Formats: sequence, C-alpha cells, structure tokens
Amino acid sequence: MKKQILSFLKTAGSLASVLLILSGTNKVLAQDYVSPTNPAQTDKSPGVKAQLLSQNGGVKTYILVFAKNDEVISGLTEFAQKNNITSAHFTAIGDALSAKVGWYDQSRKMFKVIPITSPSEITSLIGDIAMYNGKPVVHAHINLAAPDGVVHGGHLLEAYIFPTLEVRLTVEPEAMYKKLYPEAGATVIDPGARQ
Repeated sequence: MKKQILSFLKTAGSLASVLLILSGTNKVLAQDYVSPTNPAQTDKSPGVKAQLLSQNGGVKTYILVFAKNDEVISGLTEFAQKNNITSAHFTAIGDALSAKVGWYDQSRKMFKVIPITSPSEITSLIGDIAMYNGKPVVHAHINLAAPDGVVHGGHLLEAYIFPTLEVRLTVEPEAMYKKLYPEAGATVIDPGARQ
C-alpha cells in the first residue's frame, strides 16, 4: 500500500492537494491549498441587511447583519460591489456554523486550507477592502473559538453564519489599490498607487 501511495504521489504532481498519511493507519487525508489571488464567489449571502449609521464628509459607517447560512466573504464582496466601495476597513463578531481559514505557506505561495467543522464563536474578524484589477477585494483574518474554548484562526477563506454576524464597516473616500507581489504570489496594498 505504501508503494502505491508513493507512486501516486510521484505522478499526481498537483499543487492543489497533498496526501497526508496518518501514523499507524491506512487512512489518507487530502490537504487542500488555494491561491491567495482566487476571486471571491458571490451570491452566497441573500440574508445580509445593511444600514448606514453615520456619514462625516466622505467617510461612511455601515452595520451589516448576516443571517443564517450567509457566507461572509461573499456578502462583503457583494456589498462592496453594489456600493462602489474602493476603500474600507471592518470589524465583526458573531457565530459560524463552519469555516475555512488559510495559513500562508511561503514555499508553495498558497494558503493551506484549515477546515473548522464545528459551530464556533467568531471572537474577532478584521479586514479591509481595496481595489485589484478594477474590482473590490476583501482581505480578512478571523479567530474562531471552538466549543472547548480553543481558538483557531487565520486568513478567512469562507465562513457560514448562524445565527448572526454583526459587521461594522467604515468606507473611506480615498481609494486603496492592490498590486501583485510576485515573490509571494499574492496581492498587497500599494499606498499611493492609482489604477
């Protein structure tokens, strides 16, 4: 069996998956990796409600409330697209049914996907929105507390909400732009850049 697995690993050559063999068993787990530049999927957050809380000159502050089964990155991306947001930052708290966080693997220039399969408290969610290739891109990091209080976190790839997520989002009047950082295979904010 081990020869077959090694033969498969040699021929698979996929950057997207790596097989991990658990010690003492014949059980094999697939480990996924995703590109830092994957575009967000939209239309996965139909229950999001938003309210403008304040406006001071060009600065606007909104509250976004996510409902059961809304996906966070999708909802934030859709809100930014619909409201022509070119620069923003946000914080949030709430609860997730499940989530996927990423740990950036420098050797692969990809995020190792870490699934969170149990319902968790979102103890912290922070991030920003900036423009890349003419579209708003959400960048967020999250901490999720498991039922035993252990906190897991990383780059937010996806999170499905229950019962709610409350996001306080501040929109700035000056656009922020990202550029590709080839050495990392990721996009980074480029202060002062124009597109």
